[in-house]
Amino acid sequence: MEKTIDYYMNLPYTIELIPEPEGGWCVAVKELPGCLSEGDTVEEAVEMIHDAMRGWLEISLEEEHDIPEPNLDEEFSGKFVVRLPRSLHRQLVETAEREGVSLNQFVNVALARAVERTNPSVSYPVKIEQPLAVAEKKGKFVARKK
Repeated sequence: MEKTIDYYMNLPYTIELIPEPEGGWCVAVKELPGCLSEGDTVEEAVEMIHDAMRGWLEISLEEEHDIPEPNLDEEFSGKFVVRLPRSLHRQLVETAEREGVSLNQFVNVALARAVERTNPSVSYPVKIEQPLAVAEKKGKFVARKK
C-alpha cells in the first residue's frame, strides 16, 4: 500500500510547544526533523505546524525520502472518556462552533493551554484532522503567519 500525505497527517505525531522569551510559541514535530513553525498563541502555533507538516510530508514524498512514523505507546491510546455536566458539554460545543473548529480540536487546545500553565514547555501527540495549505519550501520547513 502506498502511503499518502493524508495517511501521515492522521498519525499521532508529537507536537512540542516551547515558549519564546520575547513572546509567542515555537512549535515542532518531534519525529519530523526540521518540521517547525511559530505563532503568537498556542492555538496559532498548533495551526501553523499543521501547514508545516503538510509541506514537510509533501516534499518528502516527492523526493522519496523515508518518513518517520510516531512510536505508538500502547499505554496511551490518545482517547479517554470524560464525564461532565450537560451544561459544560453545551458550552464547549457552542464555543467550538463559534471558533469554527470541531469539539475535539477545541478540547485538545484547551487541554494544551491548561498543561501549558503548569509546564511551559510541553509535548503531546496530536492527530491532524483537517486539510491545510502547503508550507513554503525553505532550508527548514517553516510556516509563518500570513
